[in-house]
Amino acid sequence: MLLNRENIDLPSLWQTVDALADAARQETLRHFRHVNLTAESKKADFDPVTVADRAAERAMRDVLEELRPQDSILGEEEEPKIGTSGLTWVLDPIDGTRGYISGTPTWGVLIALSDANGPILGAVDQPYIGERFYGGPDRAVVVGPQGEAPLKARETRLLSDATIFTTFPEVGTEADGLAFARVAERTKLTRYGCDCYAYALLAAGQIDLVIEAGLQPYDIQAPIAVVEAAGGIVTDWQGAPAHNGGRAVAAATPELHAAALELLNL
Repeated sequence: MLLNRENIDLPSLWQTVDALADAARQETLRHFRHVNLTAESKKADFDPVTVADRAAERAMRDVLEELRPQDSILGEEEEPKIGTSGLTWVLDPIDGTRGYISGTPTWGVLIALSDANGPILGAVDQPYIGERFYGGPDRAVVVGPQGEAPLKARETRLLSDATIFTTFPEVGTEADGLAFARVAERTKLTRYGCDCYAYALLAAGQIDLVIEAGLQPYDIQAPIAVVEAAGGIVTDWQGAPAHNGGRAVAAATPELHAAALELLNL
């Protein structure tokens, strides 16, 4: 269903985003760095899930049942819910569970609201640090320990001046990894890890490029909303919309985006 986005009640939706993020914070912090936390694997190659992942998604779904029962829900840990409004909440209760179980504070809770054309607004929340990054048509800010600050991607235009992130050195397939390496070897600094937090850093003007592969919609929709609200660009590796997952490149400027696409597609 296609909606007229101009008629959406943004203040009410942001209140829902905060209610969702607050509910997930409570559940994720309850278990973070707990000595008895265990992880199961959802796949043969280690793909961890914890009680915190499931409890945080359940808490967010409970909020939506109360505040937005007409909307659809797409989450990582439970079956999709089909609503009637044409709007879908896209939820990742812990993006970066490997980091979560390792005690690093670079995982995050991802919340996006989307229609058939992709994300309308979203938030990346880091509960332990206490940072919440918002991105939408009326908002591009981070609220955290240092107060509130605007989000604005920096103006780096040359790969030789850029800092690039990806989550895993392997990136995706062997071909994906080789393509990433072609871009990374042209940049000033390459860093690994951070999961969704890398996109938040791009929106905050701290880094310049994020390139990933093997994503699900719930991995990328909130980061798209935050990065684009900050003036950055997020597409797939061919320059098409990335909100359905797969391979994604986020860039601070059109020039970096174009340079990355050229090298990724050699």
